[in-house]
Amino acid sequence: MLRMVFFLKGSKELSYYGTAKALSVGRYYLAGASVGDYALFGGGRTSSYLNVVDAYDTSLTRSTPTALSVGRYYLAGASVGDYALFGGGHRSTGSSSDVVDAYDTSLTRSTPTALSVGRYYLAGASVGDYALFGGGRTSSYLDVVDAYDTSLTRSTPTALSVERSTLVGASVGDYALFGGGSTGSSSDVVDAYDTSLTRSTPTALSAGRYGLAGASVGDYALFGGGNTGSVSDVVDAYNTSLTRSTPTALSAGRYGLAGASVGDYALFGGGRTSSYLDVVDAYDTSLTRSTPTALSSARGYLAGASVGDYALFGGGNGGSYSDVVDAYEFS
Repeated sequence: MLRMVFFLKGSKELSYYGTAKALSVGRYYLAGASVGDYALFGGGRTSSYLNVVDAYDTSLTRSTPTALSVGRYYLAGASVGDYALFGGGHRSTGSSSDVVDAYDTSLTRSTPTALSVGRYYLAGASVGDYALFGGGRTSSYLDVVDAYDTSLTRSTPTALSVERSTLVGASVGDYALFGGGSTGSSSDVVDAYDTSLTRSTPTALSAGRYGLAGASVGDYALFGGGNTGSVSDVVDAYNTSLTRSTPTALSAGRYGLAGASVGDYALFGGGRTSSYLDVVDAYDTSLTRSTPTALSSARGYLAGASVGDYALFGGGNGGSYSDVVDAYEFS
C-alpha cells in the first residue's frame, strides 16, 4: 500500500493512504453506508444485479457479511443508531425494489419493514434518530420519503416538495437535506428535514443538476458537481441555519462522482464527463478547496463511505467494472 502525505491541518494531516483490499466483486452503481467500526459497500451491477456486501473495519481489513436479501443497483445507503441501511434499487426482474436491509454493529443483517413505495435512483440521508430515503422513480418520478428510527420502525413524513430522481442526500446540524435531481429536467430544489421530520425548503441550489454528490464537513452540507445538460463544477454549501453559499468550484466539472467525509474534510472523488476521471477535491471546515492525490484509477458511478480515520471510494466503472477501493486518511 502507498501512503502519500498531502497537507497539514492543525496537528493532523489528510493523506492518500493507498488502495485497500479490493472489493470481492467489481461493480458500479453500488451504495455506501457506515455503522460502528465498519464502512459498507452494498449491491451494484456488472452484467447482472448483485447482492454482495463488502465491509471494511478501522484497520481497512475487508470482510463479506451476509449478502443483501435482494440483488439490486441504483440503491441508496443511510445510517441511524446502530444500523447501516440499504434501501430500494432496481431488481434483476426489471422491477423497482422496496426492500430495506439493515446491518448492525456486528454486521448481522435484518430486513425491516419495506419502503412504502419501491423505487430506484433514490437518495439517503440521516438526521437525529432517523435515516431517510427520499425521492426516486419507477415509471414516474416520486416525492415519497420514508424514515427509519433507531428501532428500525418506519414512518412516512411529509413528501418532498418536488417529485424527482437522481437526487442526493447530505446532513448538517439538525437537518437532513435532499438536493437536486431530475424531473425530466434538472432540478435546483433542496428539501430539509429536521430532527422532528418537519420539512422546509431552503434556498435552492445555485444551479439545477442531477447526478451530483453530497458530503458533510463541520458546519456544512455540500452538494458538488452534476449534470445540467452540460457538466457542472458547482459546489453549494448549506450551514446549520440552512444558509447557502457557493465555495470555490470543483477543480474539474463532472457527474457520477461520489462524496465521503473524514475528519476536517469533505471529499468528492471520481466521476465522468466524456471520459472517466480520477480527480479528488477536498473541502475543509472553512470551505477552502484543495486537490489531494488522485484516485488510483479513473472511474465514475463509484460509492463513498467512511470508517475511523478513513474516507473510502469503492467500485465504479472506468471502462470496465472496478473492484478498487481508494483510502484517504486523516490522522
